[in-house]
Amino acid sequence: MYWRTKHMAKPLVEKASERLLELILERGYEVGDKLPNEYELAQDLEVGRSTVREAVRSLATRNILEVRQGSGTYISSKKGVSEDPLVFSLVRDRVKLTTDLFEVRYLLEPRIAERVAQFASDEDIARLEEIVLAIEEAVAAGDTKHLELDVKFHCMLAEMSGNLAMTSLMPVINQSIHLINENYSNRQMKSDSLQAHRNILMAIKQRHPVAAYDSMLAHIISVRQVVLSEWFDKDMTLHGLNDHK
Repeated sequence: MYWRTKHMAKPLVEKASERLLELILERGYEVGDKLPNEYELAQDLEVGRSTVREAVRSLATRNILEVRQGSGTYISSKKGVSEDPLVFSLVRDRVKLTTDLFEVRYLLEPRIAERVAQFASDEDIARLEEIVLAIEEAVAAGDTKHLELDVKFHCMLAEMSGNLAMTSLMPVINQSIHLINENYSNRQMKSDSLQAHRNILMAIKQRHPVAAYDSMLAHIISVRQVVLSEWFDKDMTLHGLNDHK
């Protein structure tokens, strides 16, 4: 099965949670809709009922599902929390969402980097350097931990900017990074991102706000171009337009 190979490195409950979310999107459930009962979901997910219960509980903690005692499981009307506070998980058009999130990142992240170059302490800069090195080591070792560290790098920058509103908007940036990592695998993009992190770090270390701003903007533009190019190539292949190559 496709979803098994796609998520095979993850724990069973996590895989079941992700597949359940996929089913919700595929079937077009909306806020307030009731999900099939536990037995039917177990059949759909090809797992045991105890795993279904854990998967439902996992999505409930993210405010995606709501369990009503004696009634069943429903799509929650609450806004998401922590991991997905803007409920991006329920957006079906992933390409549109990814490109729209890039637009938001254009507005936020260059300014974040600029402020960090102005206000970061020496200790902050040392922490950033540690993360950049850790990302490079993880990529070199083929360790998927680099994905988590990438998110952490951008979160740290927002925190160091000293702007509370910037920090509260980090889920926008985080979700963009997660979407890219989930759907795009271009190796050149990884290499370019490593160099971009270096450039951003260097500008911050040199206390050069304009260079930090420009380096972050260049980073986001570069990643966006690669993502859109890869998406275009996949679309062409899907429609049989690359057969002449």
